[in-house]
Amino acid sequence: MRVSVTDAKGQLTALVPRAESGEEVVPTRHGEPAVRLVPVKRTIDRAARRAVMEDVRASGLAKATPGPSAARSQDFLYNDFGLPK
Repeated sequence: MRVSVTDAKGQLTALVPRAESGEEVVPTRHGEPAVRLVPVKRTIDRAARRAVMEDVRASGLAKATPGPSAARSQDFLYNDFGLPK
């Protein structure tokens, strides 16, 4: 949405929520774009980031299933000396 800077002054309280919701708001001067209103990207603090990582790890552990070891899964390709057959 394009709006003149003069009109944007009077409508700022209405324009900010629109920009926060993802709509592009561009105040113009003499019909030319002057600035763009965009939402601020929030950064998460260290404790919140750690909590997210712990949740991801716990989720991965819960989904893991026991199976054969991958350490010897390709042995049929090699001879007793470790060379390809």
